[in-house]
Amino acid sequence: MRPKKQKATGSGDLFRARLDQIINMKHELVQLAGRVDWDWIDGEIAPLYSENGRPGIATRFVIGLLLLKQIYGLSDEGVCERWVHDPYFQYFTGEEFFQHSFPHERSDLSHWRKRLGDKLELLLAESLRVAHEAGALRSQDLKRVTVDTTVQPKAITFPTDAKLLHAAIKGLNRLARKHGVKLRQSYLRVAKTAAMMAGRYAHAKQFRRHQRQLRILRSRLGRIIRDIGRKIEGRAVLENAFVLPLSRASQIRSQQQRADSARCRPAFRDDLAHLSDLKSPTHSEMMSPTVPG
Repeated sequence: MRPKKQKATGSGDLFRARLDQIINMKHELVQLAGRVDWDWIDGEIAPLYSENGRPGIATRFVIGLLLLKQIYGLSDEGVCERWVHDPYFQYFTGEEFFQHSFPHERSDLSHWRKRLGDKLELLLAESLRVAHEAGALRSQDLKRVTVDTTVQPKAITFPTDAKLLHAAIKGLNRLARKHGVKLRQSYLRVAKTAAMMAGRYAHAKQFRRHQRQLRILRSRLGRIIRDIGRKIEGRAVLENAFVLPLSRASQIRSQQQRADSARCRPAFRDDLAHLSDLKSPTHSEMMSPTVPG
């Protein structure tokens, strides 16, 4: 359920100290809190809530913590611990009186990040607006943006024979369905099992069993290549569509483990759409900085 908006009472309390009476009102966080449009952020995040249930945490509190976390480079635990003894943090998140304990669970920050998703871009937009309004950012500074992508995930993994053979089988099946070529048998389940077992046998250094699975993959790929060749023979349109994929698949099927100079790498994934299945987010490649004009 959407949280209720925080309202400043402006009145004092006999047993608690007002934050605006004990902090420097010219502090950078106090100035920033006055420039951020909290109502606009609250309105943008409102659709993420349901109409029923317990009221959620105040938007300014959580968004303020996320901003403070990024500004000072703190962890979730660090920003929560500092919030307890830093009155400026408390004032920035909308508190009116000094609090001696953290009012929520630290895991709420993780839940909020999942809830926000793409809405985190709102924080960037609002920070740019505040910087522009304060004079720290000029309009001409936004005409040219330099993006430094030093490390970027690669779209391929190491090209083992089992992966390439399995990818070729899937790709030819996908291409055959796209062009209406009905294969006698797809071998998709057999190829998936063989590729999986080949990886396991190689990891266990059981190379005879590993080679047996590779032979299964090569024989099934050869059957698909010959089946497609028979089905498209004499049909010029289909022959043109399959000439390059069949050539790549034949190269993958015939290549040997140590013949590196003639190996078919996954760099040909644009020709065979199935090679996009080899994506692995754990590997990275060095990229040069990109400067869009």
